[in-house]
Amino acid sequence: MIANNDRHYSRLSAVKQVSAVFALGCALAACGKKEDAAPAAPEQAAPNAAAPAASANNAVSAKVSALSVEQLREAARKAYAENRLYAPVEDNAVEYYLALREKAPADAVASSALTDLLPMTVIATEQSIGREDFSEAQRLSALIERADPQHPALARLKASIGAAQQAVTKRAEQEKLTAEEQARKQAELEKQRLAQQQQQQQQAAQQLATQQAAERQAATQRAAEQRAAEQRAAEQRAAAPAAAPERPAPAPAAPSAPAAAPSELRAVSTPAPRYPPDALRAGTSGEVQVEFTVGTDGSVTAARVVRANPPRVFDREAVNAVRKWRFQPVAAPVTTRRTIGFNPGG
Repeated sequence: MIANNDRHYSRLSAVKQVSAVFALGCALAACGKKEDAAPAAPEQAAPNAAAPAASANNAVSAKVSALSVEQLREAARKAYAENRLYAPVEDNAVEYYLALREKAPADAVASSALTDLLPMTVIATEQSIGREDFSEAQRLSALIERADPQHPALARLKASIGAAQQAVTKRAEQEKLTAEEQARKQAELEKQRLAQQQQQQQQAAQQLATQQAAERQAATQRAAEQRAAEQRAAEQRAAAPAAAPERPAPAPAAPSAPAAAPSELRAVSTPAPRYPPDALRAGTSGEVQVEFTVGTDGSVTAARVVRANPPRVFDREAVNAVRKWRFQPVAAPVTTRRTIGFNPGG
C-alpha cells in the first residue's frame, strides 16, 4: 500500500511541476500519515486467531477425522505400540480409536481399546489439573466426554478444572506476575508435561502388557485343565468296556444319590475380589459373571468369564477371587455360575 502511494505521488509531482519544496513537503507528510496508519491491520486480525476451547465436539481433530478406516486402524495400532496413548495432540491412540469407532461402530477392537485407555486418560486429566495445565486438562476431559458422555468421573473432572482455574486466577491477581515470569512458568509447565506424559504412558503400557499376559496365561491354564478333564473322561470311557467282562453281574442296589444341583451347593468360604486400583480411582462400577466347577472336595476349578460389563476391567480380579472359593464336598462335580458385582461406593 505504501509503495503504491509513493508511485502515485511521484507521478503527480512530475505532471504538475509546481513548487518543489512545498509539494514535496506535503507529499512526505501525507506518506508519513499513511505509514503510521498502515500497521493497524494485523492488530485487528489478532482476535480471530484465538483457538477454540476444547470440547467433545472438537476433541477429535479434523485431520484425524479425515483419515480412512484402514488408515485409522494402522495409526491407532502404531500409536498404541509406541505408548502415545493420549498425547500428543492429533497423534494419539485415543483420538484415532474415537474416530475409528465413529466411522466403524461395529469395530470391537476400537471399543475394547477405549475401555482400556479411558482410566489412564482420567488419571492424566487429574495430573494436568494438579500442575495447573488447564488447556491439557480440558483437552483430555473432552476426549473422555467424546468417548463416554456418561463417564462417572466426567462431572468431577470438569468441576475440578473450573475450581482450579478460579484459584489460579485469584492467585495471579494477588501476585501480579510479570510477563517474563509467566513465560518462564509456561516453559517449565510444558517441560513437566512432556516428561510426565512420557513416563505415565510407558507405565500404562507396561500395566496393559502385564494384564494381557496374565489373561493369556489364565486362558492357557483353562485350556490345559479342559484338555486334562477331557483326557480323563476318554480314559474312563475306554477302560469301562474292557473291565466289564471280568466283573460279575452286580447285585441290585439302591439307586445312587443324584449329583448336587447348583442350588444345593453350600459355600464355606467366598472371599471378596480385590477392587482394581485404576477402576477405583475412576469411580468405575460393573459386574462379572463367572462359570466354574466345584469338585467333590469342594474346591473350584475351570473358572472362566462368561459375561462382563464393562469388558476386561474386572475380569481378572473376579476369576482370581472365585478360584479361592471353597464349598462343602459334593457327590459329583457341579458346574455353576455366579455374578460378582463391583461398586466403588459399596
